[in-house]
Amino acid sequence: MSQALARPADLFDREREWDELSDFISDTAPGLRIAIVYGRRRQGKSYPLRRLAAAAHGFYYQALEHEPAQALAELGECLGAHLGVGRLALANWDEAVESLGRLAPRTSGALGTTMLGATPLGGGSSVIGPAVAVIDEFPYLLEKTPELPSLLQRAVDSSQERGWPAVRLVLCGSAISVMAELLEGPLRGRIQADLLVRPFDHLEAAHFWGITDPHLAFRLDAILGGTPGYRELVRRTPSSMDDFDAWVVDEVLSPASALFREDEWLLGEQRGLENRGLYLSVLSTVAGGATSESAIASALGRSQQSVLHPLGALVRAGFLDKDDDVLRKRRPTYRVADPIIRFHQVVRHPRAAMYEDRRGAEAWADSQQSFGSLVLGPHFEQLARRHVRSVGSALLGQPVVTVGTTVVNDAQQRAAHEVDVVALGPGSGPRRRVVEAIGEAKLRELGVSDLRRLERIRGLLSGAPGAQFILVSELGFAEDLKTEAAARLDVHLISLEEIYSS
Repeated sequence: MSQALARPADLFDREREWDELSDFISDTAPGLRIAIVYGRRRQGKSYPLRRLAAAAHGFYYQALEHEPAQALAELGECLGAHLGVGRLALANWDEAVESLGRLAPRTSGALGTTMLGATPLGGGSSVIGPAVAVIDEFPYLLEKTPELPSLLQRAVDSSQERGWPAVRLVLCGSAISVMAELLEGPLRGRIQADLLVRPFDHLEAAHFWGITDPHLAFRLDAILGGTPGYRELVRRTPSSMDDFDAWVVDEVLSPASALFREDEWLLGEQRGLENRGLYLSVLSTVAGGATSESAIASALGRSQQSVLHPLGALVRAGFLDKDDDVLRKRRPTYRVADPIIRFHQVVRHPRAAMYEDRRGAEAWADSQQSFGSLVLGPHFEQLARRHVRSVGSALLGQPVVTVGTTVVNDAQQRAAHEVDVVALGPGSGPRRRVVEAIGEAKLRELGVSDLRRLERIRGLLSGAPGAQFILVSELGFAEDLKTEAAARLDVHLISLEEIYSS
């Protein structure tokens, strides 16, 4: 194992991603080894990869949407420039893959070279690590050259059999479903590192944007999520809650904003989603509050069976998250995974003409009810579950295995109670659920009546006689609830300020 690379000072967060990639390229085992890096666009994948390649004196190539012959010529020109030997006339993609797979190790006196007859640059030198090559936007190459995974498979196998030098190849792309499919097919079992680059969480995002007011940070996160690239697409950051409405209208909902059609761009770049109208309809339906398969099918006027394929495709592409009911089998719910897509579906699309006519302030004012109930509400519930997952063990005095949601039927009241937070503890499994806590997460002020509702729900659950209660609110808690919570050990009140201070 060669020495790991120092993390660049200008790289915000991403410690885990850098460390994993550094470990991957520092492994000196002989032969070609492959890592894949993927995640939605604007998550900051290329930024660390360029710095990784530079720090390792490696080869970095960003593919373009070109025809195979043109792409092959560009790769040969870039690789030749990297090696200092002039343009490489690569005959075909088989030769291109082999050229990458036979790069010579990094040395103390060279930028890198091949084992195909070239002389190492810099004269005498010692090996300091494997050769490193990064191909960014790899799905662009796959689209026109689908045989690339098979060629890579053969190169990996040949590198082991023929004693090729240690080469670490990193393949990166934004098409999540396309990149994830590399784990199957010809490359199954031949990918040594699988790195999904996720958005920043709410705490990282607040720090990244430089926002200290938790209420402002929460609203920004509900619209843009933790996607770091969005900061480059706005002219300024909202300065306060008083400035928030004007900022949204000017920086997100103005037709002149780079974010105005971001949801459409994100969906459009996914090559595997052919029936774009259907997928947009599904996203709109889920964003509008239909979260079960039956509700989605009903809203679309389709059979439940017919919506399973588009739902599955959107989940694989990273546009929807599929959440299983933690207490009931085969009752999944769906939610829009990317906040900016949900925001546009709920806020912009129904009032598109108003925004196009530069009536943004009027349209934004008209959207406040749906923004609160369909954007802020679900996002707050998700933050509450994430917080309980993070601090649940310390909060409840028992390890928390998973945190999710459920629906509890109440025959006596002829009602179905939705439970925003359900924390399961040790001993939970397919046939048994150990409920450590149930909770409510709401933007409004919560009172003792909300606690009584949770107490009734606990009485309806099996396996939850000692479940504790968690109440999470943005606006705070009524005095009656605070008084009772202070006198009990099984009631926990969590504010937005606490969520943003953990």
